[in-house]
Amino acid sequence: MSHSAVSQAAAVSVSVGNERSLRRSVFKQNSSLSFNTKSWSSSLALNQYKTTTTIRDAKRYSNTTLCMSVQQASSSKVSVSPIELEHPSEPPLNLYKPKDSYTAKIVSVERVVGPKAPGETCHIVIDHDGNLPYWEGQSYGVIPPGENPKKPGAPHNVRLYSIASTRYGDFFDGKTASLCVRRAVYYDPETGKEDPSKNGVCSNFLCDSKPGDKIQITGPSGKVMLLPEKDPNATHIMIATGTGVAPYRGYLRRLFMEDVPNYKFNGLAWLFLGVANTDSLLYDDEFSKYLKDHPDNFRFDKALSREEKNKKGGKMYVQDKIEEYSDEIFKLLDNGAHIYFCGLKGMMPGIQDTLKRVAEERGESWDAKLSQLRKNKQWHVEVY
Repeated sequence: MSHSAVSQAAAVSVSVGNERSLRRSVFKQNSSLSFNTKSWSSSLALNQYKTTTTIRDAKRYSNTTLCMSVQQASSSKVSVSPIELEHPSEPPLNLYKPKDSYTAKIVSVERVVGPKAPGETCHIVIDHDGNLPYWEGQSYGVIPPGENPKKPGAPHNVRLYSIASTRYGDFFDGKTASLCVRRAVYYDPETGKEDPSKNGVCSNFLCDSKPGDKIQITGPSGKVMLLPEKDPNATHIMIATGTGVAPYRGYLRRLFMEDVPNYKFNGLAWLFLGVANTDSLLYDDEFSKYLKDHPDNFRFDKALSREEKNKKGGKMYVQDKIEEYSDEIFKLLDNGAHIYFCGLKGMMPGIQDTLKRVAEERGESWDAKLSQLRKNKQWHVEVY
């Protein structure tokens, strides 16, 4: 998911220091680095965690390996490593900045929508070799190659993408991160023809990338969408449109696929996903698997705007699905559930109107309820 970090909670900017060597020390043995008194332990030294595989190892980076992730979890959860990624009490923030970005490599680019989907969406796996750790719900910044046309001689602006994997990555070894990217293509409204000069620079760069290509990464950034884990019995209501499902894929893999040390989820995860049609569904095999294997802990509702009708006979949008279950959702929120919104910012007015109308029907003030949800840190929004 690409976004401009528009959120309804303050993002935290952390100074890492001017010396590149200081930041590197966080990955060295017997050293630590404090980010505004938030310490990231040297146990994160993933370069101590040696495997026999590298970016050149075809066995590690094959489509077969990537596609087996759901099947691997069919009988039992998947082991993850290094477990030191569980040790820090605070998330990593801004380890790499735009002027001092990290050079990673593309592992794979896979189209993940069917032929009838409007547009193209790709799942992109990036090898950071353990040097750019992150938590579920954070974002990476990507700097596409080339010159910024609005600032001759300067690089392109950073484009933020929600990370679509857990901290262990799609290979469960802590060395990769995945992005869910929709190719931005501009069509002239008069001619109906594509105008490549106005296409999204970063999304097209990513979707056109090949294994082994270098990519400049910044971050990780963001604390708004972090998954609260203090209560393993918590309820998490996740609402997304399109590629906004990216952080939820990370959440759900952590909750249901991975054998995470000292964390066993016994609560409820409820995903609402709005897309155009069946061919546009993202990660549907994974989500359907969780639904089958964890019926008491996972619910999954889809809104297919071009295939379904709402109760008024109009297109079925995600807010219509929310309205269908509004009484249950409000009761869960009253009992402390967390609710997350991720996707196009245009989805929020419709959702807010629906929630306000439901609140009024229940004799409640939506403004007061929303204020309380924010105060209780139950309300998480990241739209673009």
